[in-house]
This record gives sequence, structure tokens and C-alpha cells, in this order.
Amino acid sequence: MKKQLQRVIAGLLFASVVLAACSPATQAVPTATTAPTAAPTAVVEKKKVCEVTDTGGVDDKGFNQTAHDGILQAQKTLGWDGAVLESQQQTDYEKNINEFLQSKCDLIVTVGFLLGDATSAAAKAHPDQKFEILDYAYDPVIDNVWAQVYSTDQGGFLAGYVAASVTKTGRVATFGGINIPPVTDFMDGFVLGVTYYNEKNGTKVVVDGWDVAAHDGTFVGNFQSTDDGRRTAEAQMDQGADVIFPVAGPVGLGAAAAIKERGNVWMIGVDTDQSVSAPDFAGIILTSVLKRLDVTVLDAVKAIDAGTFKGGTHVSDLKNDGVGLADFHDHASVVSDKVKADLATIKAGIIAGTIKTKP
Repeated sequence: MKKQLQRVIAGLLFASVVLAACSPATQAVPTATTAPTAAPTAVVEKKKVCEVTDTGGVDDKGFNQTAHDGILQAQKTLGWDGAVLESQQQTDYEKNINEFLQSKCDLIVTVGFLLGDATSAAAKAHPDQKFEILDYAYDPVIDNVWAQVYSTDQGGFLAGYVAASVTKTGRVATFGGINIPPVTDFMDGFVLGVTYYNEKNGTKVVVDGWDVAAHDGTFVGNFQSTDDGRRTAEAQMDQGADVIFPVAGPVGLGAAAAIKERGNVWMIGVDTDQSVSAPDFAGIILTSVLKRLDVTVLDAVKAIDAGTFKGGTHVSDLKNDGVGLADFHDHASVVSDKVKADLATIKAGIIAGTIKTKP
């Protein structure tokens, strides 16, 4: 009996072991976890450069457009934002500057001599706002205004020398938009360059449109009317001029159209290489007097990035390539090798100060 009881107990123990082995494993209940929160991405606010144009418009193929090219370069190469307000008339200057003062611009660029008073007033009222004005210098300087000026008489001198060398009639001409220094500086240089050619080559080329001594000449009174440019160029061609140098922004495009129609007359462009900016007239543009507004706008932007922005007068000239003469492109054969060599010598003389380009 005792042995039988032992066998029963042993059987029960064996069965319990078998059942335990065959039972499904206890499933672990997953513990709820919270995904780690990503650190918020810092939003880097772009710096912003803002342009107030003069009345020629941002697509004037010259002055305003060249300045705007500097803003486009700042956007492309430095990652800045850019904005532009076009002045349709002189009363827009102050209004456009004030609008940008409300727009968190890191730099406000005002394009042209005529914006001098409006820029000065705004800069003095907002000393923490950085400005750059093109074609104007203040005396005394304004600490928050980068005042950029250009020795365009130097580039104009080279253009005058070229013009005198290619004329067939012995008469060349120039005219301006408005009688202000940024315009007449070009014209002074042009006339003195013609005079220098006459002195060095025994010629008597005449210049119509500007009298250096009297500081007076031909002006259309604006920077917008292509009709005025056409009429002025036609009058100068009627007087025998076969090289014309308009210093009048978009007005010069009207002159270009008249010259293209008339034929056998060269035009010299202004501010930018107008063979490139106005390709429809490349066939009649011998060269252009360069005024590198794009470079100087970008320079001011870079200075802000570098923390070296400084108010006061900044000068662009032949020495630092801020002004110059554009390539002759397809018209290189029109200018003799001797004249090309002369230009290199003259440029060196101007930089050295031995050749004067101002009256």
C-alpha cells in the first residue's frame, strides 16, 4: 500500500513537470516609452540689403541696374535677402527710404547724387541703421553712411582718347542728363581725353556738348526720356559728330536707337558695358566707361558680414579697378594697336598722377 501511494505521488509530480514544460511562455508586456524629442532647429534670419533707385528704374541698362547687380550678387554668394523700391520721381526718395526703415534692412543702398539730402536726413534720424549712398560724399562724414564716389573722369579720359582716334569727321560729342557732378565728371574726362589726343598727335578734333572751362553744355534735364536722347543725338549727328557719348542713363538708349538707324556713327556707353547690358545696340557701341557700382554695393555688404563696415568717403578709381574702359568686343580692329598701347601708358600716368583728368 505504501509503495502504491509512492507511485501515485511520483506520477503526479511527473505530470506537473510535463505540464509546466508544455505551457506557453509568459509574454513580457512592453513598457510604454516616449520617443526622444528632437532639439528645435534654430532659425537663422537672413540679413537684408535694400535698394532705393533713382528715377531711371532698376532695368535702365546702366546706373540703377548695375547697383542692383550688386544686390543680386549678395543674394547669390552671401545668402542675403534683397529688396528694391523704384523711385518714379524725386518726391519718392524720402518715401521709399522711410518704407525700408520699417523693413529691418541691414543695409539701405540709395542710388545717386540726387538722393543725398534724403539719405542724410534719414541717417541722422536713425543712427543705428547702416546706409550706403552711391555718387555722394558728405563733409563732415556721417558715421553710419558709406559714401561711395567714383573717379569717372579717369575712365572718361580714356574714352575721349579713343573717340578722337577713330573719328572720321573730326567731330565728336557728348551730352548729359542733368548738370550734376556725377554726370559732368564723365564729360570733363571725355573732353580732356580728346584734348590730350590732339596734343599728342597734332590733330584738331572738336567736341560738341560740353565746355570744360564754362562748365556748361548740352543736357536733356532728366534720366528717363529716350525721346530726348534720340533728338539730342540726331542734332549732334546733324552737326557732324560721328562718335557720341551720352551720360544720361536710359536716355542714352534713345541716342543708341538714333545712331543705329543713321549708321556710320559710334556710341560710347556709360556705367556698365552696354554692349552686354543692351545687346541690341552692340553693333554701334565701341566701348563703355565702366563705373563698378555692383562691386561697391557688394563691398559694403561684405563689410557688414565681416564687422568692418565704416562710414565716410570711399573712392573707386582706375587704381582699384572701380572705374575703367570696357572691352572693344567685336570692334577691336577699329582701334589701332598704337592707340591700345597708348591707353595702357595713359592709364599708368593717370594712376601715377602725372596725367590730369580734371580741369
